[in-house]
Amino acid sequence: MSDQIPQASPTTGSGEEPLGAASVHSQDSGKMSRAEAGRKGGQTTKQRYGDEHFGRIGKIGGKKGGETTKQRYGSEFYREIGRIGGSK
Repeated sequence: MSDQIPQASPTTGSGEEPLGAASVHSQDSGKMSRAEAGRKGGQTTKQRYGDEHFGRIGKIGGKKGGETTKQRYGSEFYREIGRIGGSK
């Protein structure tokens, strides 16, 4: 076995940016805002898993969210928002 630890690539969470990538750090303080951190995390996820990943997790979240909303407000809630949306 080798005593060397393999180096992670930028797309596997090493914290390094690929060559030519724009820095997302604020120019003022050197700290990253929540929006910048979210954007960077989203781009990393997109590079790692591809665009289709977001569609798959969105469907899962939509199903779970819909069930929770139905339990919380009942099925009449969906009829009412359907009427409101259809009248615009």
